[in-house]
Amino acid sequence: MSQTRVINGPHLRTPRTTRNVMMHVTISLIPALLGAIYYFGIQALYLSGLSVAVCVLTEYIWQKITKKQVTAGDFSAVVTGLLLAFNMPVTVPVWALVAADVFSILVVKQMFGGIGNNFVNPALMGRLLVMVAWPAAVMQYVVPRTVSVDAVSAATILGTAKSGAETGYSYLQMFLGEMPGAMGETSKLLLLIGFAYMCYKKIVNAEAAVTYIGTVTILTFIFGPDGLFTGDILLNLFGGGLIMGGCYMLTDYAFASRKGKLIYAAVAGIITAAIRIFSVYPEGICFGILTANCMAGMLSVLYKKHVYGMKKKEA
Repeated sequence: MSQTRVINGPHLRTPRTTRNVMMHVTISLIPALLGAIYYFGIQALYLSGLSVAVCVLTEYIWQKITKKQVTAGDFSAVVTGLLLAFNMPVTVPVWALVAADVFSILVVKQMFGGIGNNFVNPALMGRLLVMVAWPAAVMQYVVPRTVSVDAVSAATILGTAKSGAETGYSYLQMFLGEMPGAMGETSKLLLLIGFAYMCYKKIVNAEAAVTYIGTVTILTFIFGPDGLFTGDILLNLFGGGLIMGGCYMLTDYAFASRKGKLIYAAVAGIITAAIRIFSVYPEGICFGILTANCMAGMLSVLYKKHVYGMKKKEA
C-alpha cells in the first residue's frame, strides 16, 4: 500500500489582524471627521456617531440571533458606518441613514458570510440604495459654514459644471473642503492626510488608488466634453469624491497580486470616467467601483497567478 507524503507549505505569520487593520483605517478617517464637523457643524458628528452605532449594533444583533461568532468589535462595522456617513450630505434624514446602515451590514455584509465574503463594498451599496430609492434624501447639499455666501443649499461642484454654469469655487477651496458636498468627501487635504497614515502603516495599496484616480482624470481630460472636464484636471480631481473613492472606497483586497489590483483599479477608473463623460450623473464613483466589485471574478482570468514553489512557466 503506497503512502502519501504530506508536506506542509510555508506559512507567513504576522501580528496584523482584521481588528488591527480596521482600527488604523478608523484612525485615518478622524481628520476627515473633524473637517466635517468644522465645515458643516455638530450635526456631522451626531450623524457619524449614529451611523457607527447602528452598524455595530446591527452586526452584533444579527450574529447573536444566528449564533455566529460576534465580530462587532473588530472595527469593520465602525469603518462602514463612518464611510456611509461621509458619503451623505449633512441634511440626510436620520431614517435614510439608518436604512442605509442596516442594509449595508445586514444584507450586503452578513448575509454573504461577513467580512471578507461580501463581494461589493457595503458602504457604497448603502449609499446606492438611498440614492436610487430616495434620491431627494441625499441630493440636498449645503454650503459649508466657512463660505460667505447667501445660499444655504447648492449643487455639487461637478453637478454645476456639468450643467454648464460657473462653479464659483477656486481650486484651493475645493482642495481644502470649502464647497458643497457630502460630509466627509469635501476636504481632499484631510482625506490625503488619512491616506498617508494608512500608507505609513502599510495597510493600503497606494498603487491601486493612484491607478484609479489617474485613469479617471486622464480619460475625462482627453474625452470629456468641452466646458466640463477637458483641460481642467484639477476640477475633475478636487471637485467631487474622486479622492475619497480612490483612497477609501476602492476595495482591492480581492486580489493578491499587484497586477490583479492594478487591472481592477484601472477597470473601475474606466467605468467611472465613462459615467462622468456620457451619463447624466456628474460623479460615477459609486457605479464605477461597485461594477468593478462585481467583475472581480471575471477580471481574475486576465492574469495568471504564480503558484509559490513552481516555476512561472509551470504555474
